[in-house]
Amino acid sequence: MKKEFLSFKSILLVMGFAAFTLSSCNDDDDVTPQDPLPDSVVEVVTGSEDHNTLAAAVSAAGLVQTLQGQGPFTVFAPTDAAFAALPEGTIQNLLDDPEGDLTDILLYHVVGNKVMSGSLTNGMKAPTLFGEDLTITISGGNVFINDARVTVADIETKNGVVHVIDAVLIPEEPMPATVVDIVVGSPDHETLATAVTAAGLVGTLQGEGPFTVFAPTDDAFAALPEGVLDDLLDDIPALTDILLYHVVGSKAMSTDLSNGMEIEMLSEDNVTVTINDDGVFINEAKVTIADIEAENGVVHVINAVLIPDSD
Repeated sequence: MKKEFLSFKSILLVMGFAAFTLSSCNDDDDVTPQDPLPDSVVEVVTGSEDHNTLAAAVSAAGLVQTLQGQGPFTVFAPTDAAFAALPEGTIQNLLDDPEGDLTDILLYHVVGNKVMSGSLTNGMKAPTLFGEDLTITISGGNVFINDARVTVADIETKNGVVHVIDAVLIPEEPMPATVVDIVVGSPDHETLATAVTAAGLVGTLQGEGPFTVFAPTDDAFAALPEGVLDDLLDDIPALTDILLYHVVGSKAMSTDLSNGMEIEMLSEDNVTVTINDDGVFINEAKVTIADIEAENGVVHVINAVLIPDSD
């Protein structure tokens, strides 16, 4: 009887061990090992066969260590095809200025927190490490960062997330403070800049405004009869009158102009706008570049100097 009881007890132990072994095996089968997250957003970029240009740019700009930091970061990563779509020579020019424009553009692709695609909303503004905001647009089932479409979203890393985009994000050039800044910063308006300074109008045109300046090029001044420009520079009141004949005391964008329109200038004389198949003309001067905006107005480049009627 005792032997039979021990035998029965032994059978139960064997069955229990077998059941435990099978249960343990099944538990192991249910566990799906997960790939560890990449250490950093840089690791995603350098490990991608579609981001060779971005990887080279990040390295050239000295941003590898920054983006390997604690973060968190969100990187909108343009593909090689996106960089290739830039105008010819742009990439090389950027690589030649790694601490300037290249760094600025790269930082314009990075947000200083982790933003998953599910957190994006239409019209949302995302501040970048460059200091300017990106605009999120959600339309037709697509997500756009400015004008770049997100093609792959939510590639997570230990220090952030990467979203692949199909275009390079270019920050807008900061608007010049004044119309004078536009003139003095233009290689085609050295004579006008000299004249404005000689007439003592720099302070006026740096004022609150708004102003519209029709800006003759150096070639336009050179086309004046011989000696006229020198005479004007020697006669400041006459020079001032002619310069004020190029300035409107309000902001007039090209879309505000209409054929036959009369505009009063700061000289208190009028100019006439003509719009035809050949373009837009202020008196006889053709507008060659329109709508160069400043914070205090707008500049339109013209190809001739405006001379008010003598009477």
